[in-house]
Amino acid sequence: MAQGHSIPTVDMARLFARQGVKATIVTTPGNATHFTKTIERERELGVDISFRTIEFPCAEAGLPEACDNVNSITSSIMEMNFYKAISLLQQPFEQLLEECRPSCLVADIMISWATEAANKFGIPRLCFQGTGFFALSVYYSLKQHEPHKSVTSDSEPFVVPGLPDKVKLTRHQLANSFKVEQKKEVAELVKQGIQAEMTSQGVLVNSFYELEPAYVEHYRNVIGKKAWHIGPVSLCNRDVNDKAQRGDIASIDEHECLRWLESKQPNSVLYICFGSMVRFSAADQLSEIAIGLEASGQNFIWVVKKEDGEKEEWLPEGFEMRVEGRGLIIRGWAPQVLILDHKAIGGFMTHCGWNSTLESVTAGVPMVTWPLSAEQFYNEKLVTDVLKIGVGVGSQEWSHWTEERRSIVKRDDVNIAVTKLLVGEDAEEMRNRAMALKEMAKRAMEEGGSSYSDLNALLEELKLNCN
Repeated sequence: MAQGHSIPTVDMARLFARQGVKATIVTTPGNATHFTKTIERERELGVDISFRTIEFPCAEAGLPEACDNVNSITSSIMEMNFYKAISLLQQPFEQLLEECRPSCLVADIMISWATEAANKFGIPRLCFQGTGFFALSVYYSLKQHEPHKSVTSDSEPFVVPGLPDKVKLTRHQLANSFKVEQKKEVAELVKQGIQAEMTSQGVLVNSFYELEPAYVEHYRNVIGKKAWHIGPVSLCNRDVNDKAQRGDIASIDEHECLRWLESKQPNSVLYICFGSMVRFSAADQLSEIAIGLEASGQNFIWVVKKEDGEKEEWLPEGFEMRVEGRGLIIRGWAPQVLILDHKAIGGFMTHCGWNSTLESVTAGVPMVTWPLSAEQFYNEKLVTDVLKIGVGVGSQEWSHWTEERRSIVKRDDVNIAVTKLLVGEDAEEMRNRAMALKEMAKRAMEEGGSSYSDLNALLEELKLNCN
């Protein structure tokens, strides 16, 4: 129940339903409101798709009211209570399964009890992984070989063994679970998540074969898990309304946003967004970004979370006046797919969340990579070292999304990365590689394409199981 998980889940359900399958999305009332209009448009087109909601047990889990999305969480204690609330959903969910008797259950990796619930009713459970094959392969190699234990410092690089490419990381870039002994409750959650993935009937991955072919094969044949690539699922959003309202109602009128973009030359605007969960609580970091953007002299659209921008004491005096005409700040939710698809966008400064990374690939837009948490440092390596469609800004230290960030990326590093991506000598080559991947992504989702075929192979398999 985070937008980084629920947005692709809804798109995935729409893809299933467009193939003639009846799809029901199960979520909480608060999360359902973000997608109501999208589902209404699908139903108007004759697609058999609907919502069922289950109340989120905030009070029973010790959470404040209306705390059914991870964006509401501000501490590790609240996070543990949030996972407790998720566990309390199993019983009402099983009642719903008994009533609906679906042919298949697709459940997010974080819903670890879904396999047990599905087994009670003889229903195959598929696991939805919110990341790509590359990141999954890196994770399992780290778990198996533990190369990070062979280095003498947190900043010393090591090679992740057993992968198709030479991938280097440092301990600084790894999640806490690799570096320190976890609390018993946290360790159990991680264990349950892995077990749920490995005991499920298979894994659905929002990716396409041509993007990471060696890692599709590695995951299937070396790690040994059945998996289907069915993405990029964001490509199911075809019209302006779908793109503008994907995930939430935008804080800026889409027509105003498009008019601003239309006034710019092709490939001349940098789009900056760090996703729905990232909080830059240090005003110093936001100020460094602003000064670096101003120094670059490039056009930009910068999405600032409302809580980051409430007082805006970090904003350099006179900044918006000085960048007027070439800089647009969106305070709140932005229509990301709509913006990335515009011809004026020449780059994307991103936290390397998988949805954002894939949406940038799908739009043919190279990236300034700024990983912060989760598997984002792995995704950065895919973008910069394997696909070669991005420039790192210099982010080096992993931190949990509820924690204060210890290190600051400086203005000069922001300026250098932005300039290199948009107008540097390698900019055109990166853009050409990104555009080639865009065409591959589009073909993958068309009839006969790799993702289209994988989705249909899955549906045929499920039909055989039903007979």
